[in-house]
Amino acid sequence: MFIRFEDRQSDSPVIERVWRSHSERAGEFHSMATPNWVMVVTHLRGQTFLTVRGPESRASIAECPGDGQWIGIHFRLGTFMPLMSNQALRDRNDATLPCLSGRTFLLDGSAWEYPDFDNAEVFAERLVRKGLVAMDRHVEDVLRGREGEVSLRTQQRQILRATGITRITAQQISRVRRATWMLRSGIPALDVAHGLAYYDQAHLNRSLRRFVGLTPAQVARGEGQLSLLYKPDAE
Repeated sequence: MFIRFEDRQSDSPVIERVWRSHSERAGEFHSMATPNWVMVVTHLRGQTFLTVRGPESRASIAECPGDGQWIGIHFRLGTFMPLMSNQALRDRNDATLPCLSGRTFLLDGSAWEYPDFDNAEVFAERLVRKGLVAMDRHVEDVLRGREGEVSLRTQQRQILRATGITRITAQQISRVRRATWMLRSGIPALDVAHGLAYYDQAHLNRSLRRFVGLTPAQVARGEGQLSLLYKPDAE
């Protein structure tokens, strides 16, 4: 693996995960589907910039430059930036914010200091206070099966507006990421398919190819550099 990741959980109500990584050389990696949007600070060749990435509804091959460093803030499902649409940012239609200096960037007409691995929560809290990050608290409940009182059509609109993807796609991606973690942990594919209620191994295979870009056997063998993969929270 030529990209090394370190990640941690967060106690912020709007952050799911904080991570940092560095690349030992240039190369291609499998960018897995993810239902979350993320802010990424890049340090590369003496430059620093912040990129807002939307959810990814399918796997893709991405290029990684050598000798780069990144810090990422994965925001929880149901959060969004009112200034930007997760649907417009989806599938690597990223938005890189204007750089003011090596320490600051421009957002909503103001200068902001780049967050780091340790102060992501303070940074996110400021964004919330300024109204630059909002949260639809019903979305995560619905996605985890805790149904609300609104109609199914209203739920679907809420989820699409907040996440940029449909409810079914978000649930499929969350399940396949759990399957990937299990396979990488040494759990046999048959047990993974049964435990996560796939119809059969063929169904698991199709899902992994679509959302991860690898077969169950390739995932189990540790083939291919993956984007950030972490142990899913217990549901």
